[in-house]
Amino acid sequence: MAENKGLRINEQIRVREVRLIDDEGEQKGIVPTIEALKMAKERELDLVEVAPQANPPVCKILDYGKYRFEQEKKLRDSKKNQKLLKLKEIRMQPKIGAGDLDFKSKHVQEFLAEGNKVKVTIRFRGRELAHTELGYDVLKEVLKRLDDEYVVEKQPAMEGRFMSMTLSPKAKK
Repeated sequence: MAENKGLRINEQIRVREVRLIDDEGEQKGIVPTIEALKMAKERELDLVEVAPQANPPVCKILDYGKYRFEQEKKLRDSKKNQKLLKLKEIRMQPKIGAGDLDFKSKHVQEFLAEGNKVKVTIRFRGRELAHTELGYDVLKEVLKRLDDEYVVEKQPAMEGRFMSMTLSPKAKK
């Protein structure tokens, strides 16, 4: 019975009396727990504690299986409406050609349009590390080629042999 997420049902309710709501949603007032259980059994339903913190606890007479299904359905529907932000990464080198830069910038634009964050990374190899300013120039060029639909979340910075900046989409009005 551990999967019932803290709701006590039927014989699990150990208090002397409860505030009862019947299967039609009518308030029955404060009733001894034994009597409430009898009423639930007569209707072939369950006695479910819906507000255990109240004094006395509030119990409803309902079909527990159906109730749990409804709760899980609500949870699933609320998860459906959530938008998960993904972090996409675009990698380049400081000696990137103009055509490649256009192509990668277009991808950055598409990721931002989908509502994802984008990390633009430049990888330096060997002697390129001596000229990190070339990396700054490439990142600035990427920003020039984008529409103004982004916010620079993390300014360009060196991390070992990589230079990266993070962009996120502007909030939709």
